[in-house]
Amino acid sequence: MTNTAAIPSSPLARKASQPLAQQLAQRFAERIRQRLLLPGARLPSVRECARHHGVSPYTVVAAYDQLLAAGLLEARKQRGFFVRDSQAAARARPPAAAAVVVPQPPPVDATALIRGMFQADAKRAPGLGTLPAEWLDLPMLQAAMRQVLKAGSGAEQLALHYGEPAGDARLRQALGLRLADLGIACPAEQIVTTVGATHALDLITRTLLQPGDAVLVDDPGWAIEFARLTHAGMRLLPVPRGANGPDLAVMEQLIEQHRPRMYVTVSVLHNPTGNSLSLANAHQILSLAERGDFQIVEDDTYAFLAPNHAPRLSALDGLRRTIYVSGFSKILTPAWRVGYLAASPAWIEKLTNLKLLSSLTTSPLLERAVAHCLEQGQLRRHAERVLTLLDAARQRSMKLAEAASCRFVAPPQGLFGWVDVGMDTERLAQAMMDEGWLTAPGMLFSASRQSSTLMRINFATAQDALFWRRLQSLRAAAA
Repeated sequence: MTNTAAIPSSPLARKASQPLAQQLAQRFAERIRQRLLLPGARLPSVRECARHHGVSPYTVVAAYDQLLAAGLLEARKQRGFFVRDSQAAARARPPAAAAVVVPQPPPVDATALIRGMFQADAKRAPGLGTLPAEWLDLPMLQAAMRQVLKAGSGAEQLALHYGEPAGDARLRQALGLRLADLGIACPAEQIVTTVGATHALDLITRTLLQPGDAVLVDDPGWAIEFARLTHAGMRLLPVPRGANGPDLAVMEQLIEQHRPRMYVTVSVLHNPTGNSLSLANAHQILSLAERGDFQIVEDDTYAFLAPNHAPRLSALDGLRRTIYVSGFSKILTPAWRVGYLAASPAWIEKLTNLKLLSSLTTSPLLERAVAHCLEQGQLRRHAERVLTLLDAARQRSMKLAEAASCRFVAPPQGLFGWVDVGMDTERLAQAMMDEGWLTAPGMLFSASRQSSTLMRINFATAQDALFWRRLQSLRAAAA
């Protein structure tokens, strides 16, 4: 995906020298190239596309024919037109007369799946995955960097040399205190810093797993985690996620049948539902992990938006079978890629060695700046301000959604809401894309890529009444 400025949002140009069919074909081709339409996505029917763009069915058929010739689509009998698999599209060679150039897909699907979530204009992106920029505290970040670079503070060592293998000592010390606030007893020696939480998850996967291993995942869950694990050769075992956590009966059955090596989960403020584990559910998960002999990776990316007392598996388990992962890009700024993991001593040396092989070290400057924000209490105060803004945004977004006859299928909490809009959200996403709106359809969060009427909204960026009115109009037209 890419930013909304790159998404064609104007009507087709009827007086242009370029035929309408070619304009339409290039519009879809660009979306496929930018990964706004993923492999397997179904395009609108000929009649639906013609009605939406105000052209004849003949024009749509001609556009789809160009995309078929370019190897970007495949036609399935009595089912419609679908985006071809990326590898097949890459191999396809269009005829010389074709008007559409075959896009070269990015080499790593795990990053392509969510490209737009981090680059879109927040004012037109109810599906955004981060806080809006105006909520972040740039003066705090600038002050922290000035402090780090101040003469006499060891700035030369930080700026001109590699960092420590396990990460900045001051940051790891501060993180130990932070984890204690969450009930997780962990000395600095059991903490390794990373280039964001995703890097931590990747180190864990490559250290603990082998291609072909089975991994339990929440369904719905985070698209990049599904893609990352699949790219590493793992077999995904989706476990339905409910209000109190995963479906334990399904989990137990999958454990007996497949003997998984790991369970990757977001226990607090789950993405996309916003749910958190109940205490009873957490205890039973740990019991299943003990009996099934597998590790639990707890991704606590949204920790600063959740209460400290929320049940964390790592706190209950004492990091015996759990590995805790978190970071600061969701609360400080996406530009500061500082994450970390906390694990038992048995894993720390292996994880540190792999970190050295994959990234040498992490940024000592950024890590010391984060340490400063933690030590001085600035990050805590910033998080409190964000929570105040988020509470107000959540109330407004809920009212707008309910006024648009949309239903929350999970109690609204944290940054995200999981909403039933009453129509296929993949189709909705394509229609909204024409008008420059970035949404997050339910298919993105399905391990099996199933279409649904659900979508994730970001409460901070879903407060525009125009978006909800447009959604109502599109739903009425689809009906």
